[in-house]
Amino acid sequence: MNSSALESRADDFAAKVAPTSQKKVPRKAIIGTVLGNWLEFFDFIVYSIFAVTIGKEFFPADDPNIQILLSLATFGVGFLARPLGSVMIGAYADRAGRKAALTMTISFMALGTAIMALTPSYTQIGLAAPVLLVCARLLQGFSAGGEMGAATSFLIESAPHGKRGLMGSWQLASQGLAIATGAAIGFVLTLSLSPEAMQSWGWRVPFALGMLIAPVGMYIRRHMDETIEVAEHNSMGAVLTTLFRDHGKLMIICMLTVSGGTITNYVLNSYMVTYAIQTLQMPMATAVLAALIAGVVTFLGSLIGGALSDRFGRRALVIWPRLLLLVLIYPGLAYVVGHKTLPALLTVVGVLSTLQAISAAPGLVLLPECFPRKVRAAALSITYAMATTIFGSTAALFSSWLVTTTGDPLSLAWFLIAANVIGTLALWPLKPPSAQQILE
Repeated sequence: MNSSALESRADDFAAKVAPTSQKKVPRKAIIGTVLGNWLEFFDFIVYSIFAVTIGKEFFPADDPNIQILLSLATFGVGFLARPLGSVMIGAYADRAGRKAALTMTISFMALGTAIMALTPSYTQIGLAAPVLLVCARLLQGFSAGGEMGAATSFLIESAPHGKRGLMGSWQLASQGLAIATGAAIGFVLTLSLSPEAMQSWGWRVPFALGMLIAPVGMYIRRHMDETIEVAEHNSMGAVLTTLFRDHGKLMIICMLTVSGGTITNYVLNSYMVTYAIQTLQMPMATAVLAALIAGVVTFLGSLIGGALSDRFGRRALVIWPRLLLLVLIYPGLAYVVGHKTLPALLTVVGVLSTLQAISAAPGLVLLPECFPRKVRAAALSITYAMATTIFGSTAALFSSWLVTTTGDPLSLAWFLIAANVIGTLALWPLKPPSAQQILE
């Protein structure tokens, strides 16, 4: 039986056993989840957009290349805390409930954002400046580690009949929304402020905005409806014991599946700004517009991919757009490198980001569906955090090093192709979940 038929069975089964309250999704289920995810990825994209500026503010160095590498390395530091956050918060979400975990993650993320917005520069407080910057990234990484599993589980468990793919796709769609708003703010600031003002205080404006919006998300999340029986496990240790004992092999497969998508996501949505500025010598405003386009098409493509996966099955929507992406990566980047114009950059980034989103959104629904509800949040949090820590955290840094070392701008294309080949091959042994497993 194919995945579409299995998902149909699951939805039919859900219609019989799910409480009436779960058949209609309250708006706060989407709004509360989206706001938290938005804040998490908004901070990430803003940091990547202003990586060059942040490097000058927090890291003294005579060589601008050293400054940008230190800034990108600090960006990657946040990923080191993700595995710990995924284990602790993911298990907490399966033990104490999705709502409690989601309230915790947005609180931590808000604190990290406040530190980013308010920390003085290196010239003002010396070594304390980069130390506080690293602490903020670690706090944000810890929060992000648990956010993915808890938020995605909450979305698919709240979904009405036949809408799990669409509901779950809001996870990636909210990331696209964060990228779009972050890039739009960065674009307006770039046009409105002088380089001196941008360097002095302008880059802090987006972080201050995120700090102000965070309380709204915290309030909404505190008032969301729970989707699991919180007494399922006696302890968080019991969650992890069950997960690793019964689903260890599946977690490894899922981690490899996520690897290709997360590398592509971070390169297209964040590193491309640095790539356009540093490698292609394009204006910052042009580079930021590329991030804006990537965010918009990620938002739209995610919802399209999620909705189509409810009709045609998860695997088909994960595999076919990914194969087309593989075919277009090299000629697309070659076109950008050859022309170095705004239309070329926006067109290629838009097409590649659309295919990435259509494929990745159903994938983020398929993976948690493969695990029972009682370990679902921890399973997705840990597999996603490990993939992003190993592959996503190094994507920008490795890309920058690769292009600088080889002197070939198209070496980035081969890196993306290799990552997506591995991620696609890892998907093949992943069997679609049974109807009973999705609802257990």
